[in-house]
Amino acid sequence: QNRTKKLDPYQTEIITWLKAYPDATSAQIYDWLQDQFGIQSVAENTVRNYVNDLREKYHIPKVTVGRVYGAVDELPPGKQIQVDFGEIMVDTHSGGRQKLYVAGFILSHSRFKYVEWLDRPFRTHDLIRIQENAFQYFGGMTEEIVYDQDRLLAVSENAGDLILTESFTKYHHFRRFKIELCRKSDPESKGKIEQVIKYVKNNFATHRIFHDLNAWQAAAMKWLKRTGNYKVHHNI
Repeated sequence: QNRTKKLDPYQTEIITWLKAYPDATSAQIYDWLQDQFGIQSVAENTVRNYVNDLREKYHIPKVTVGRVYGAVDELPPGKQIQVDFGEIMVDTHSGGRQKLYVAGFILSHSRFKYVEWLDRPFRTHDLIRIQENAFQYFGGMTEEIVYDQDRLLAVSENAGDLILTESFTKYHHFRRFKIELCRKSDPESKGKIEQVIKYVKNNFATHRIFHDLNAWQAAAMKWLKRTGNYKVHHNI
């Protein structure tokens, strides 16, 4: 019972994190250990069991989070990207609070993800620029793209016909992908991306200290490689 465990050298840090952020998940603790200490030789299950033991020993109850429904329809490679937006308030290094906005992209087949952050609400030209960044990150463009925030690209939708904003119309004429607008509160059409936004906010952004936008985005790209896109989906 008193044998040394791999994570014992980091016990003080883990306990500090759990006491400061009792809603932190073991997956988030695992990511922080990788990020701050470069840990590579410890399995995620080991971290989960260790965190659970510390919670029990030091009476730090785990805050449960309701599960979000996700769509199960599978699509072939190259068929679809889903896009959604989110926002979150985070602490700053100066002791203040900063509202950040995130755009998330996911390949529906492989679940490969891309995210980009801003410190102000997104505009249409932001969506175009960031979407091009996503194409470059993914290594290509899909046949269709599903959006959950039509105000950035559409003026209105009449009898199934989209009336796009002027700038997005020019962009769409150039790229020629199919546009799909998902309905409000419709997990069947946008469940994958809603899960991604939740995952990015809960695993990457929550409890992370904001210094500046460039550093935050750089950390997000490292997180994608280290954690967000680390697990290979069974459809690949």
